Amino acid sequence: MRFIFHLLIVLALVSPIHAAPIRIKNIANVEGVRGNDLVGYGIVVGLNGSGDSFRNSPFTEEIMSSLLERLGVNMSDETFRPKNVASVIVTATLPPFARTGSQIDVNVSAIGDAKSLLGGTLVMTPLNAADGEVYAVAQGSVLAGGTEARAEAASVVQGVPTTGAIPSGARIEREVNFLFSEMETLRLALRNPDFTTASRMETEINRTLGKGLARMIDAGTIEISPRQVGKVELARLVSEIENVKVEPEASARVVIDHKSGTLVMGADVRISHVAVSQGNLTLRIREAPIVSQPNPFSPGDTIVLPRSQVDITKEPGIGFAELPSGTSLTDVVAGLNSLGVHPREMIDILKAVHAAGALHAELIVN
Repeated sequence: MRFIFHLLIVLALVSPIHAAPIRIKNIANVEGVRGNDLVGYGIVVGLNGSGDSFRNSPFTEEIMSSLLERLGVNMSDETFRPKNVASVIVTATLPPFARTGSQIDVNVSAIGDAKSLLGGTLVMTPLNAADGEVYAVAQGSVLAGGTEARAEAASVVQGVPTTGAIPSGARIEREVNFLFSEMETLRLALRNPDFTTASRMETEINRTLGKGLARMIDAGTIEISPRQVGKVELARLVSEIENVKVEPEASARVVIDHKSGTLVMGADVRISHVAVSQGNLTLRIREAPIVSQPNPFSPGDTIVLPRSQVDITKEPGIGFAELPSGTSLTDVVAGLNSLGVHPREMIDILKAVHAAGALHAELIVN
């Protein structure tokens, strides 16, 4: 833990005050160019006795009977109780501009009480989008995400064997009707909206590709009007815009993760004039009761006498430390770290400084 925290301190100290120029491709998306979520309900067969129990998962029996009847097997008045079948939900993402015949990855998750999907095969499963239409069909061998071993009196499970993936397991059957080349205007959506970054993007695009091409709408949107500057090939224009470099403006933030004791901060974080004092009190209570009993064959009762010891110890801490106005947070943390303050104690100090209104940054606690 201490090594990780030292590493974070070093990274914060060597980071430049201003961010390096970054391609627009890495900080903004083209509006409308996105993936579409797909979902389907299917069945995995070929499991080694680790499938659904039909008593707790009756829907598995229904889908299996329906599948066999479609394949020409008469299942009327038949009792079907296999242990190598499991009902699953299949999910995938249809990427933008995906064409018919292309293959995409799918994820498979059990919805019944199956113990494992290891070694199973997904039977042909249609994948629907939000409009209810089938856009892809999935099928193939499932690569389970874990392993399971069972004996008569014990079992071992590693990972999550009830989920898995099928690389290139779905084939696209329908394309999304999106005519990119016929769009009159384009919009760039910033992943982290900021007025300064949007203004710099507008300036750099107009300076590089032509005046009047870009216009800032708000902190998260840049509108591109290619027809006004004689740009016709939108795909080529977007390629040129994506490679324009802009220096993004990041907000001052401090991110605290209590679970791992990790602290991450930006270079622009500042602290106002404040005094800090920190110390630890340790309370220890020990119980050592004494049993008193009478001599043999003599009247009397056995009595338990309480015996307690209470100690309060104050561990070495930080006395009042005065921080001048404008001090960078990296300098403060480096100073606390040099005094041997533990990461979790440092997190508590920074939270208290923020509560006092002296930490000029957005505090994010996970």
